[in-house]
Amino acid sequence: MNKQLFGQSSGKAFHAYPKGDFDLESGNIKKARKPKNLLLDPIKMLKTIGNRIHYYSKIHPLLVLLISLSFGVAILIMLSMYTSSFQMNVRRKSDASSSSYPYENLRNLVMVAGHSVYMSSSCGKVDGEESWFLETYQKHPGQAATFLMHIKEGIQIAAKDERALLLFSGGETRKDAGPQSEAQSYWAVAESQGWFGKQEDVRWRALTEEHARDSFENLLFSVCRFRELTGTYPHNVTVVSYDFKEERFAHLHRLAIGFPEARFFYFGTPASSTSKEAAMKGESAVRAQFHEDPYGCVGSLHRKKLTRDPFHRSIPYPNGCPELKGMFSYCGVVPYPGKLPWTQ
Repeated sequence: MNKQLFGQSSGKAFHAYPKGDFDLESGNIKKARKPKNLLLDPIKMLKTIGNRIHYYSKIHPLLVLLISLSFGVAILIMLSMYTSSFQMNVRRKSDASSSSYPYENLRNLVMVAGHSVYMSSSCGKVDGEESWFLETYQKHPGQAATFLMHIKEGIQIAAKDERALLLFSGGETRKDAGPQSEAQSYWAVAESQGWFGKQEDVRWRALTEEHARDSFENLLFSVCRFRELTGTYPHNVTVVSYDFKEERFAHLHRLAIGFPEARFFYFGTPASSTSKEAAMKGESAVRAQFHEDPYGCVGSLHRKKLTRDPFHRSIPYPNGCPELKGMFSYCGVVPYPGKLPWTQ
């Protein structure tokens, strides 16, 4: 007789009842129902949910109404948040596109230096001295015609170079002329003259630099203004002014800002015959002052700049041209020793 201890297995599992549900009365085995997977049948699932909602709405109508309202409010909040986020992204993209430089495709600068403020409201007699605010040393017959010649030449030079930005430069330098800048005066005269037949080609790329108080600032500020509008510094610079000022611009001022000589061009027009002798004498004296004070930051040149700022305009530069920040605070008799964008 084999004795088997409690807990020891015979090696085969014993099932008291077969798999499935066993009916003791009938002795039959009922097959277990397989659970329905509603996820595989979305239509039945929706019907089931609908039936349940309908059932509960009859038993607890107020509760179902509150749940439905809460669900609706939650959807509205989510839609509102999504709309706000979408509008913010659109606004950011719009701001990014608007912050780009409006003239980034232009690469050369044509600068016309201003010498007076146009006073006529009708823009009829642009070549008449009575239409301009003239200092005592400027009151000569034919003087106004020389201003008009500068404007015309600047437009024609820019018209020949489709990648040139034309800037009229000159601030609000005359107190009795009111808060009107030389640059804006020149632009208005160009407009009144139909841009000398070059309106469609030049007008859209002709702007102003309205803070310069002397010839050195005409050049430096226009280079900064170019940087503000294009995002880069000019490859070539062309200056339009009187022919007797060529040495001042092309040598003294160009050297002071360290701009390459091979990329600097000067176009000079003659002074009126009645003012030529006095103009040459005055130019000799001013040129000697810039020899001693290239940046116009001390002595008589500095005092002259103060008198040419009667409305105490705040100079915006070097904002817009941060690479030249060091030059704006420099005052010396030798050229600025720091790094410059066009020398790197």
